Amino acid sequence: MFSVLSYGRLVARAVLGGLSQTDPRAGGGGGGGGDYGLVTAGCGFGKDFRKGLLKKGACYGDDACFVARHRSADVLGSSTACIVVLDRTSHRLHTANLGDSGFLVVRGGEVVHRSDEQQHYFNTPFQLSIAPPEAEGVVLSDSPDAADSTSFDVQLGDIILTATDGLFDNMPDYMILQELKKLKNSNYESIQQTARSIAEQAHELAYDPNYMSPFAQFACDNGLNVRGGKPDDITVLLSIVAEYTD
Repeated sequence: MFSVLSYGRLVARAVLGGLSQTDPRAGGGGGGGGDYGLVTAGCGFGKDFRKGLLKKGACYGDDACFVARHRSADVLGSSTACIVVLDRTSHRLHTANLGDSGFLVVRGGEVVHRSDEQQHYFNTPFQLSIAPPEAEGVVLSDSPDAADSTSFDVQLGDIILTATDGLFDNMPDYMILQELKKLKNSNYESIQQTARSIAEQAHELAYDPNYMSPFAQFACDNGLNVRGGKPDDITVLLSIVAEYTD
């Protein structure tokens, strides 16, 4: 197995300025008979409510409730999780996703494979959590066994975008695909620039009070009169499948 990309809310909250990684043995070009690797770069922004005030009633779900009710607990927290593993020999992408983070596999400008969002109800994703003793059995705590697992055959040049819900709540697919069109090769600098461009655009839209974001549309579909982006942690990992060389 090769190139495990995993993260959750807790990781994203720890990202202050940026996040990047790459495998120097993966390069571009060539045929499709050998081993595959990933050239990966990333960018992220922590959650910062100081940039804008949330509208009254704009914070929903057990995650927000959990934090508000148990601020004094010594150890607490919840996290979605998304794991993406490329088997470089079989060229198969193995994934496990729990919650509302997720991934896209893009080929020829189209999404050919993606994760499914897991929600208990509106804005309350499946999540791994550590509750204070007095709250055990009260707050949501899902088992890793509840993760949605898939396997998918990838090809050279496939783009794999892995991200927290801070991206998907603020940018619909068509916006993401428009940004990915700017990615012309598997050069690390190009991937890094595109990952940063996507994360920065999502971060800007998150604080736009007049933008009808995917999150706001989902809220309206659930009977809530909400408009604007959703301030949240944003982590974007962008990978291109390339030939693996020793």
